[in-house]
Amino acid sequence: MFKVYAIDGITPVVDPSAYVHPTAVLIGDVIVGPGVYIGPLASLRGDFGRIVLKEGSNVQDTCVIHGVGENDTVIEVDGHIGHGAVLHGCTIERNAMVGMNAVVMDQAVVGESSVVAAMAFVKRGLVIPPRSLAVGAPAHVLRELSDAEIAGKSYGTRQYQHLARRCLQTMRAVDPLTAIEPNRARLTPDLVNPDGRQRP
Repeated sequence: MFKVYAIDGITPVVDPSAYVHPTAVLIGDVIVGPGVYIGPLASLRGDFGRIVLKEGSNVQDTCVIHGVGENDTVIEVDGHIGHGAVLHGCTIERNAMVGMNAVVMDQAVVGESSVVAAMAFVKRGLVIPPRSLAVGAPAHVLRELSDAEIAGKSYGTRQYQHLARRCLQTMRAVDPLTAIEPNRARLTPDLVNPDGRQRP
């Protein structure tokens, strides 16, 4: 069971269809919606303000999300938060992605179907328009995303939605093997990908 802590009488809420890794930590006013995936060592601290993860969003390994009193911290439907990202009092709109080790600060808004590049720094209050690629520190809009790029992002998000179901069905704590077994199984596209095919 993952680590859940109430504070000031407020307890996190996790939809039964969400998967939260046992090493993740949820504190206080955190609301996790249907089909959400929260990865290993993620920290969601709703001790200053509300954090909302809407349906089908994902928060990957070692992400830090902290709520603030001024406004909710929200990841909208199909939001995709890459490994090691930090979100602080911001809004990630529908189908948007925050890349690995990026930081999004208070009252910033990442527009629908936009991508914040890996290691970018989105400053306080910055509004990134829909369908934009934002890069740099401080982040700026580099260009509009193509339909193919948005489709690729959406496919990656569906993989994490599928992963949430796989984890709920098959992930178990086990002891390691001491040797590689003969004919060791591999993770194949039919297991890993939501539609059983290679990534487009």
